[in-house]
Amino acid sequence: MNENAKNKPVKQTTNDVAIMTANHAAAYAAKLAEVQVISAYPITPQSPVVEKLMEYVGSGEMKAEFVTVESEHSAITVCIAASAVGARVFTASCANGLALMHEMLHWAAGTRLPIVMAIPNRAVAAPWNILNDQQDSISQRDTGWMQIYCRNNQEVMDTVIQAFKIAEEVYIPIMVCYDGYVLSHTLMPVDVPDGAKVKSFLPEYVPHTVLDPQNPRNINPVTLADPRINAEGTLCHGYYEIRYLLQEAHTRAIEVTQKVGREFGKLFGREYGIIDTYRCENAKLVALSMGSVASEAMDAVDMLRDEGYDIGVMHLRLYRPFPAAEIAEAVRSIGCRGLAVMEKNTSYGYEGVLCSDTKAALFDHRVDVFAHSYVMGLGGRDVKVQDITEALKKSYEYLDKPRQEQFKTQEWINCKI
Repeated sequence: MNENAKNKPVKQTTNDVAIMTANHAAAYAAKLAEVQVISAYPITPQSPVVEKLMEYVGSGEMKAEFVTVESEHSAITVCIAASAVGARVFTASCANGLALMHEMLHWAAGTRLPIVMAIPNRAVAAPWNILNDQQDSISQRDTGWMQIYCRNNQEVMDTVIQAFKIAEEVYIPIMVCYDGYVLSHTLMPVDVPDGAKVKSFLPEYVPHTVLDPQNPRNINPVTLADPRINAEGTLCHGYYEIRYLLQEAHTRAIEVTQKVGREFGKLFGREYGIIDTYRCENAKLVALSMGSVASEAMDAVDMLRDEGYDIGVMHLRLYRPFPAAEIAEAVRSIGCRGLAVMEKNTSYGYEGVLCSDTKAALFDHRVDVFAHSYVMGLGGRDVKVQDITEALKKSYEYLDKPRQEQFKTQEWINCKI
């Protein structure tokens, strides 16, 4: 955990600080990673990512193949084929475009291809809305892809680079998610990593798939549930074993993500974990969130601390695989008595998915604190610091109530109905 991350000075190890949007940070990071194949279909607010990459490729500044296609389904299919033959691959999408990829997202994960995709999160139609929430990527959480959520443009730059190293070690594709418009189109100072250092940090991709014209083979043929012997007499995994291995790889990916974050910190001066905390010392209540909402919550907590409320902030960076043990240990070490989970999504018919997952983690690890679900910001509804402070005050009132009264249904913040 990175305690008091908001006030911790950033050690600058390069001399190239640029003002850029999160979209351009993602594109530049793909360039630094020396991506070899890019295929994407434009969709707001993702379009500037691929437009910038087309500029790099067209000018010769980036030695890569940019494959134009007629849809997002085709784009991810191109990425799957390119990754399967050994190329380092990058793409980007969001909202209904990401939904159109759904079938092939399963293929990418099932083939264990380390594709990295930038997701500037956007609301999913209908009705049509081009503004921000996280329903698009959350809806794909069970496709087998890892998901990492960023709070600011610097994190987008650094996380895309790290994502390639993580993905290529565990052979799982990764979505790097950041809030559309709130970050994708907002200019911020970004410390651009030195290209030579990135090259030393990120080795060449060594594929686990084999392309050999002299020994042709099928990839992902029809696979039955049980193991069976192939034509060469080798006992091959059944579908069940293949799914088990993907689950085991996700479990291992938690430690790999932490390790890569430490390695990045040693080289570039910005260390990353899977959970960050802010002003959690002696906190009785903690605001838990993913993405830019965590930054808004930091401002709210600063105000509430001045008013005497013992409240902190926890930002979950890695959402899939879900670090249940790490979240439970973080809550236990803080010693808080409740969580206010603030998120830009909902599982219709229940509550925000981060709240549900967190409750399960706390129960499994015998951490007895309540968790309240606050849904906010869907479709770009403005998330104001005042909205967050009022929600935190509501949850704070439950701290001294009997356990049975601490349970409450989800609450939609700033809803006009």
